[in-house]
Amino acid sequence: MKTRILFVCLGNICRSPAAEGIMHRIVERRGLSGTFGIDSAGTYGGHRGELPDPRMRSAASRRGYALTHRSRQVREEDFDRFDMIVAMDDMNYESLNRLAPSREAARKIFRMAEFCRRHPDRTYVPDPYYEGHEGFELVLDMLEDGCEGILELSLIHISEPTRP
Repeated sequence: MKTRILFVCLGNICRSPAAEGIMHRIVERRGLSGTFGIDSAGTYGGHRGELPDPRMRSAASRRGYALTHRSRQVREEDFDRFDMIVAMDDMNYESLNRLAPSREAARKIFRMAEFCRRHPDRTYVPDPYYEGHEGFELVLDMLEDGCEGILELSLIHISEPTRP
C-alpha cells in the first residue's frame, strides 16, 4: 500500500514543487519509489499549468533535483487521494483546513516545519518568491530536512504491525 503525500504552498511554483522533487529523489535513492505517491499543489490557482519558478529550478538543479511539475490548485478530492497533506506555512494550513470536507480529512493536514529536525526554531517554510538566492537555499535546506523527517515517520508507520 502506497503512502500518498501532497505538498502545498500558495502558488505551487516554489516550495511545494521543490518538496515534491526532493521527496521523489529521497525515496528513489532508498529504493522506495513504489512505496510512495508524491504530488504538489497550491492554494492559489493563478499559476495553473506553469513550471516552477526559474530561480527555484536553478537552485534545486544545483543540488541535483529536477523540478518538472506543472502547477495546479488543490481540489477537495485531494483529501480522498492523499494520506498526508503538508502545508508550507500557516496561511496554507488554514486554507487547507477551510477546504477540508470533514474533520477526518482535516486530520491529514500537517505543517512542513513539524518534520524539520535541523531547523527547530522555524515554525514555517518561508516563501522565497520575493527573496534573493539565500532565501531559495534556506527553503531547500528546510525541505530536505522536512522530507527526511516525513520519510522516517512514514517508514515507522509502514513497519508497524497492524492490530486486530
